[in-house]
Amino acid sequence: MSRAVSIDQPESLRVVPAQPQLPAHGEAVVRVAWSGICGSDRELFAGTRAEGYVRYPVVPGHEWSGTVVELGPGTDPELLGKKVVGEGFRNCGRCVACRRGDTNLCEAAYDETGFTQPGAWADELRLPARLLHELPDSADLKAAALLEPAACMAAAVLKANVVPGERVAVVGGGTLGMLAVQLLAASSPGELAVVDPRTDRAELARRFGAETHSPDEKLEPFDVVVEAAGAPGSGSSAIRLTKRGGRTVLTGLAGTETDPIAPADLVASAVTVHTVFGAPSRAWSHAVRAFTNGLLDPLPLVTHEFPLDEAAQALTTPADPTVPTGKILLHP
Repeated sequence: MSRAVSIDQPESLRVVPAQPQLPAHGEAVVRVAWSGICGSDRELFAGTRAEGYVRYPVVPGHEWSGTVVELGPGTDPELLGKKVVGEGFRNCGRCVACRRGDTNLCEAAYDETGFTQPGAWADELRLPARLLHELPDSADLKAAALLEPAACMAAAVLKANVVPGERVAVVGGGTLGMLAVQLLAASSPGELAVVDPRTDRAELARRFGAETHSPDEKLEPFDVVVEAAGAPGSGSSAIRLTKRGGRTVLTGLAGTETDPIAPADLVASAVTVHTVFGAPSRAWSHAVRAFTNGLLDPLPLVTHEFPLDEAAQALTTPADPTVPTGKILLHP
């Protein structure tokens, strides 16, 4: 019997038996290898996710990797047995946003794996086959489970449009920041920096091609700054770190800004500010291509692994400040 983790309502989590997944027309069933835990999953459990962006009871899990084990009619039979990852947004594919390639901004009602549709904190996952991205047979599925957050950072990198030789900074040295660093390094920046008050990621940043700096340091403004912290003040800090006429990309969802930027300041500095909400299909393709070609190695960012039955413990692990925590994975 298959299993799944169900959050029936906030603060209520249990592992339950799951019925076999039968794929309908155009659907695939994936045997989940690894699934990740991120801040939005903790919001599901705490009940703090914004209304309209969750439907209880829910099986979480929007970051995952696995192998296709069953296909419904109308799908490519060559997908069977392939290692895959998959997009979370159940976009309609027909609206204006989808047709211009912004599948993450689909105009249909919000619908996403792990939030309004059953996710990958389970032995099996059923989803539209058109959302799958195929991986080579040699792919490490543990590392591939981080391709969803990598796709979000790929969306930021595509908007940053770094020209070789430009000076680039990433605000935030967590999992998202380190994924962004690797993708940005592939653009051959003249300088690549990580700005974060913590010192525990310095060695990893250097391994990925970046030097670390404290936010208290006086730094020369950068051509491009990618904000990947999602902490109060990180957005305004990123904009202030950007030189006149430069480009800032904001990816975090901080609740408040301790020192907001006034519109007049933006006009005077002529900084172009981009924002990222999830990842469109083109960003997924970018991340998968970088991973497949060895330009992106998410595996060093994994610090904890738990079996599916210990999902509750996995959710509370980041609460201990004495334990350095990167990406936490569940292994069904």
